[in-house]
Amino acid sequence: MKHRIVVLGAGYAGAYVAGNLARRLSPQDTEITVVNAEPDFVQRMRLHQLAAGREIEAPKLVDVFAGTGIRLRLARVTAVDPERQVVAVADGDGGGEFGYDTLLYALGSQGDDHGVPGVAEHAFDVAARPSARRLRERLDQLGGRGESANVVIVGDGLTGIETATEIAEARPGLSVALIARGELGTRLSAGARDHLRRACDRLGITVLENTEVEAVEAARVLCADGTALAADATVWTAGFMVSPLAAAGGLEVTENGRIIVDRTMRSVSHPNVYAVGDSVYAIGDNGRPLPMSCGSAGYTGRQAVEAIVGHLTGREIANTKLVYEGNHISLGQRDGILQMVDHEGRAKPKYMGGRKALRIKAVVLRGSLWATSHPTFGLPKRKRRLAAAPSDAATPSNASAEKRVAA
Repeated sequence: MKHRIVVLGAGYAGAYVAGNLARRLSPQDTEITVVNAEPDFVQRMRLHQLAAGREIEAPKLVDVFAGTGIRLRLARVTAVDPERQVVAVADGDGGGEFGYDTLLYALGSQGDDHGVPGVAEHAFDVAARPSARRLRERLDQLGGRGESANVVIVGDGLTGIETATEIAEARPGLSVALIARGELGTRLSAGARDHLRRACDRLGITVLENTEVEAVEAARVLCADGTALAADATVWTAGFMVSPLAAAGGLEVTENGRIIVDRTMRSVSHPNVYAVGDSVYAIGDNGRPLPMSCGSAGYTGRQAVEAIVGHLTGREIANTKLVYEGNHISLGQRDGILQMVDHEGRAKPKYMGGRKALRIKAVVLRGSLWATSHPTFGLPKRKRRLAAAPSDAATPSNASAEKRVAA
């Protein structure tokens, strides 16, 4: 029987790995299934732009995987059982479970409310496409009221900065405030922080530094110092968390649920499970954990491909680069910051700002979308046969709920 490879998640990392495996492994020996809840590829790095009102391209996954032989299963993953080597899913037909021989876990991350009261009930976020669309609808409502409305963004990480500047530029009739728990842009160099402050001033963004949010209500944000900010829309960007599925399934994870792997992205507790992207706790070449980022997704994905192909074909496994090089930050549609970091992950003194930095960010975004939409482009056409007979199936897959992409 064929060796069954199941990829959970078709984001930047999952789609990349699935396509590469399809190109490099022989279809005579392997069967690749991708499980994803949505039928489209979501450009997560641009969801703040979607929320602000821009139209963002979302290629159909059936088109992304066309010609690869990959099976696409549109379903939500509800459980992972690495002992039985099965995955449980829910879909319009009720779902079920199916087996795997090799599992690639790439379910990414979601917004983290940190237990702050009222966030789940009253705040918006841009961590997923449905929630970004809800925010967009709310901003449309506020823009049509004929009076100034207040939008409060909580969290000054990269997502918070990009969301605040995008909304302020796209919707100048709204009053935008950005709440920073510490100093604004604390991970940037001094020059980049000054550039960021000037951008916020230019866009009319009110910045509240060294401010901690205690609760979110329907029409205001309550801060620890007693300040109450009027908020017709509160946008929560204060961190991300991973799904609890890996921990619930018995995989060895960190305290925050990220899967612990070796240098090749292989689970330290279950060797037929690999993890990539935000879901993985991987140590970079500098000895520090890789951060949740698109860059990390690419590097961990490449390493996982090399490891899976190597293990299945008996070839030597190459160690690919695992680095964190810096951040590309958009500040609306006419400005940006490119901040590189040193070997220790600290911001280098020099930075690039302005339109040139924004153009570089745009190239990165277009490149990421193109690479995901053409997952097998440029790879060797020779497919590798497995070194040994594939393992027996643990549980037959639910063929009626799968869709084989036309070759």
